[in-house]
Amino acid sequence: MPKYVIEREFPGAGKLSSEELKAISQKSREVLDKMGPQIQWVQSYVTNDKIYCVYNAPNEEMIREHAAQGGFPANSVSKVSTIIDPVTAE
Repeated sequence: MPKYVIEREFPGAGKLSSEELKAISQKSREVLDKMGPQIQWVQSYVTNDKIYCVYNAPNEEMIREHAAQGGFPANSVSKVSTIIDPVTAE
């Protein structure tokens, strides 16, 4: 299944409390449960003013639908073409 990286502009994201992050995560999971198993949240990275999320989904439209239903920004959605890591250098 294709993998996507979503950039979400979220001013003050790095200052969100653990309870606020929990609430955002719960909302995301609620929407995912409604949408079915074709879309999967892998993980997210919280920075000062953005959240970068990694999802598996059949297409970009499904990623954008998840964002719309959850009320989350999806400022940029990029399909991953290849994954590299330190082992790639060997």
